[in-house]
Amino acid sequence: MPFRICKSLEIENGHMLSKHPDKCRFPHGHTRKVEFVLESDELDANEMVCDFKVVKAAVGDFVDTYDHAMCMNTEDPKYAEMKAAYGERVIGFEQRDPTTEWIAKEIYEHAAARLAIHASEPGHVYALRREVRLVKVRVWETSSSWAEYCAP
Repeated sequence: MPFRICKSLEIENGHMLSKHPDKCRFPHGHTRKVEFVLESDELDANEMVCDFKVVKAAVGDFVDTYDHAMCMNTEDPKYAEMKAAYGERVIGFEQRDPTTEWIAKEIYEHAAARLAIHASEPGHVYALRREVRLVKVRVWETSSSWAEYCAP
C-alpha cells in the first residue's frame, strides 16, 4: 500500500451553470477547498512522500487564477459581455458548464503537468521525486459537497 499525503488550498470562486434548471444558473460563489492527494510507494530521504510546500510551489499560481474569478460556459449568452468587462477574471469552459466536476478535472490536469515539470527540474528547495504520483484532486463546493477527478 502506498503512502499518501493531502495538501489543501482555499479560494473564493464563482460560477454560473447555464444548463441548471434552478438558482445555480445565476452568478453565485463558493469558498472552495481544493485538495491534492499525492502518493508514493517509498518515502524520500526526509521520510516523506514530499514536502507539503511542493504543491503550493508547483500549482499555487494556477489555483490562484480561480480565486475571485467567475467560471462560465462559453456558450452562455452573457459570456462575451462578462469576458469583455472582467477579462482574465472570467474563465471560459468551452461549450460546457463549469460544474465542480469539470473544475476538478481542469485543476487535476494542470496540476499533474506542473508537478511533472517540478520533478524534472533540479535545484528546487522542495524537491519532488519522479516516483510521486498525483492520485486525485477534490474540489469542495460547500462544507458538505465535493467533486473529485482521479488519475485515469
